[in-house]
Amino acid sequence: MAPAQQDLQAARLARMKRIALGLLGLAACVYALATAMEGRHAAWGYVAAFAEAAMVGAIADWFAVVALFRHPLGLPIPHTAIIPENKSRIGANLAGFICNNFLSTQQVLAKLEQFDPAGRLAQWLARPGNGQQLGRLGVTAARYGLSAFDDERVRAFLGHAAASGLAKVDLSSLAGQSLEALTEGGRHQALLDDVLQQVAGLVEGEAVQEHITEAIAREIKALRYVGLDQVAARLATRKVVSVVAKTIGDLAAQADHPLRLRFDAFTHEFIDRLQHDAAFHARGEKLRADLLAHPALGKYLHGLWDELLAWLHADLLRPESSIGARISALSQELGERLEADAAMRRWINEQITAAAPLAIERYREDIRRYIVERVDAWNTHEMTAELERNVGRDLQFIRINGTLVGGLVGLGIHAATQWLRG
Repeated sequence: MAPAQQDLQAARLARMKRIALGLLGLAACVYALATAMEGRHAAWGYVAAFAEAAMVGAIADWFAVVALFRHPLGLPIPHTAIIPENKSRIGANLAGFICNNFLSTQQVLAKLEQFDPAGRLAQWLARPGNGQQLGRLGVTAARYGLSAFDDERVRAFLGHAAASGLAKVDLSSLAGQSLEALTEGGRHQALLDDVLQQVAGLVEGEAVQEHITEAIAREIKALRYVGLDQVAARLATRKVVSVVAKTIGDLAAQADHPLRLRFDAFTHEFIDRLQHDAAFHARGEKLRADLLAHPALGKYLHGLWDELLAWLHADLLRPESSIGARISALSQELGERLEADAAMRRWINEQITAAAPLAIERYREDIRRYIVERVDAWNTHEMTAELERNVGRDLQFIRINGTLVGGLVGLGIHAATQWLRG
């Protein structure tokens, strides 16, 4: 709590104490006056009875209020200074009260169901102002992150980490496993079909056919002198294109075509060699070692890192950062999609509700232990002063009411006594 607030609370408490004490003093003065004047008129007896009972009520309630926080008049009277003497038990009871009455699983789940987290999140994200706020927060966080990462120690750490990670990679086995995954289920045959289609389109193109024609014409020197070189070349080109097209057609139509089977066998053999051939493994080890030892790798990584940081810095420093705008747009788009998708909102709420009991059970005991430990570790004098400063002002009304109520009770008893005496 701020010192100014503490001073204000302390001043209010002191004022209420003065009022309660003033009422006690007033009752004492009235009692003295009424006792002195009692013989002159019977009414003074009633006044004296009121004042006497008011003093008793005021003192009794003063004792009760003070006994909560300290020993009245410093006397070690049993069952006084209740709060400081029972601090640990109070902490345990307070923790139990909060956990049992505010953090029970049923109560929290009921509140979650009423709260509708997914719906509220969707509404919040869909508001343009909130998306812009998220964008600004993202830019601020990114600036801080860049400032933190733009340090030579970070560069050195990342460089060593990258080199260490690369040193543990078995390049040949990794390549073999990757190719095996890519060829699973005949995917490489689909790749072959795509390649064949590209080759067919390339060969049938006018520019390629013209190039083939010129190449063949240059080789047929004997026909150049009679002007038949170009004619023969064009005929040969048509023959080549026809053969290629027929071959591609046969490959596409026949799953067991010899060329397709040879490609399949070559692929599996190459994958097996990558994974199990010692020579391939040795080549992979040498390639990796050469890569790590080459100074250009470190320079490249450092340069790449510098360029990335420079670009991010330049973007984040602009008033209209593209990163911030992207975060804002994505958050708003996500909110709008969630608002329009009731099934997705129900799924999110179901996941939260399903996960909540475990979190509640787990952290409720942590909260209980924290409250107990915090109260137990709190300095007794500070805790007593803090509690008295926060609730002591209201407790002074007990003293004030005790003075007035006690006086009225005393007056009633005196009046009843006089009436019975006749």
